[in-house]
Amino acid sequence: MADFQHLFGPVPSRRLGRSLGVSPIPGKTCNYACIYCQLGRTDHMTNTRQPFYPVEKITGELDRWLAADKEPGGGFDVVTVVGEGEPTLYADLGTLLREIRRRTDKPVAVITNGALLYDPEVVRDLMEADIVLPSLDAWDEATFRKIDRPYGRLNWEETVRSLADFSHRYHGQLWLELMLVDGVNTEGASEGFRPLLEKIRYDRLYLNTPVRPPAEKDVQPVPPERLHRLAEELGGISIDSLTSGAFASEAADDYEAVTGIIRRHPMNQHEIAGFLASRGENDPAPLLRRLEQDPAVEAVDYKGFITYRLRPETNAQ
Repeated sequence: MADFQHLFGPVPSRRLGRSLGVSPIPGKTCNYACIYCQLGRTDHMTNTRQPFYPVEKITGELDRWLAADKEPGGGFDVVTVVGEGEPTLYADLGTLLREIRRRTDKPVAVITNGALLYDPEVVRDLMEADIVLPSLDAWDEATFRKIDRPYGRLNWEETVRSLADFSHRYHGQLWLELMLVDGVNTEGASEGFRPLLEKIRYDRLYLNTPVRPPAEKDVQPVPPERLHRLAEELGGISIDSLTSGAFASEAADDYEAVTGIIRRHPMNQHEIAGFLASRGENDPAPLLRRLEQDPAVEAVDYKGFITYRLRPETNAQ
């Protein structure tokens, strides 16, 4: 998306439809260093909220996007504040959410790891969202540290307690996600997660597993049949049973469009080919070769798919 630092997409989301992304934080700024993160390893570990960018700068981009010619209905289903790390680290999140809601009648969602839900200001800010999508990856401290690798003194017990408390105070839609990594948090998952889920008020429960190259090479996805079985046992929805839409970008140049998307949302070679075809370009080979030669782009072979994402040092800029 040309000249946009904080907006990207719309990108296809299996949970949200066509999502217009809003990133209010610098690249790879997070209080977790999850082993499965599709953006690679966390560069900037912090648990301190900061006003990284003026709200006016972000909403100014949204104003320009909304003012441009768009498809009927705006070409998106939801505005998602997700960032390139943990969006609740943005100190002006509440103001940003209010300003976005003033500008569109589409739902406004926040995807979060939930680590800061112990902070009353974060809770207050998230009350401005129509949908909050927190994650829950572990049922004990040891697994929490193994899969999420949290910052400093963040601990599993407080994180789960705060999530449960928030779920009973929040009046919007709460869509909980369990991210499962084969051999890390799958053995005993039903018995481990079930008592926690009984304490949390949620509207939807999704079970997910890594489908894009993770931060750590030994991370393995859960086989579909096992993921479906766990979903049935926990009363949730297996994420791979959902379908997603297509990528989009306002950038006229194909290469600029692709690199703008992969800055926040990695794409494999088939997704890039489909994206280019939607723009009238049926030969992806020249662009893929250019990506391979670009020092700012990382090409990762994962499960037979070549996935392209910006290198961490580039995302951090």
